[in-house]
Amino acid sequence: MATGRELWLAYKLRIRRRRLLWRAFRKRRELSAVADRSAQIRPGDILAFAAVRNEMARLPFFLDHYRKLGVGHFLVVDNASDDGTAEFLAGQPDVSLWRSAHSYRQSRFGMDWLTWLLFRHGHGHWCLTVDADEILVYPEHDRRPLAELTAWLDRRGVPMMAALMLDLYPQGPLSGASCPTGGDPAAALPWFDAHGYSWEWQPRFRNISIRGGVRKRVFFSDRPELGPHLHKTPLIRWRRAYAYASSTHIALPRRLNGGFDARRDLPTGVLLHSKFLEVVIDKSREEKQRRQHFTHSERYDRYYDEIIADPDLWHPGAVRYDGWKRLEELGLMTRGAWR
Repeated sequence: MATGRELWLAYKLRIRRRRLLWRAFRKRRELSAVADRSAQIRPGDILAFAAVRNEMARLPFFLDHYRKLGVGHFLVVDNASDDGTAEFLAGQPDVSLWRSAHSYRQSRFGMDWLTWLLFRHGHGHWCLTVDADEILVYPEHDRRPLAELTAWLDRRGVPMMAALMLDLYPQGPLSGASCPTGGDPAAALPWFDAHGYSWEWQPRFRNISIRGGVRKRVFFSDRPELGPHLHKTPLIRWRRAYAYASSTHIALPRRLNGGFDARRDLPTGVLLHSKFLEVVIDKSREEKQRRQHFTHSERYDRYYDEIIADPDLWHPGAVRYDGWKRLEELGLMTRGAWR
């Protein structure tokens, strides 16, 4: 039986979820439609949602990868790109595009905008919410499409799938990690940390917090509390009452955060994170000035400075990425009972 304290927490989180939905409703005014093709969305389509800024180099591969997984339509917010991103997306027949020149930070790092689009278009659909530098892989993704996975989840009454965000990096300075437009970022960033991850149960949101990887090892070894959270729930069968509370790390209601609970024997994925392409150096210079990517931006000045210095993130314990099988062998993803 739930205690009074637990009932009070559940009540507060329900109020928080309603406030997040109200924020998203108000923030819809910051979006202007560039190419709204949402009328093409069919019942049963798997939808992808993203907020982007100057991601022209990654987007062709991003769209191609998710199309191959079976995404039926993309709903994207462009945050005032000036590198051709908006023009490219507007020309894609399966993309609906909105534009906003408003503050990314003041929109909860784009989540207010995406929450509105999820509310408006995602209800009843399996929805994948990812960044342009995140490529989802899962066991047998090269031959079993998302629709097969989501059908399995539906049969078991499971409304989500969790994924570990895995930072990829090059061997040698970041300035050497060049990827041509439309190329696979993993070819330029073939290495990752296989060990050194911490898993911590957090009862407030009933999630498992995961930290570690190369960013904690190199940039936050003396400040582990500032290291990035790597747990995400990017795939959810969406309902209008749902909301993300912290990027895609935490969702509300809390039952959506149980994807990493080993007792449930669920499949999990990995988000291959291509942050450390050569463009990260110039982007770090820009973001240090714009201060749009962290709640307490001043705490991360040293982090930006260290990236701008063009470091070599490789170490002898690095593992070369050669496909999903290696990730499963290392325990970074699991197929659970999905066999």
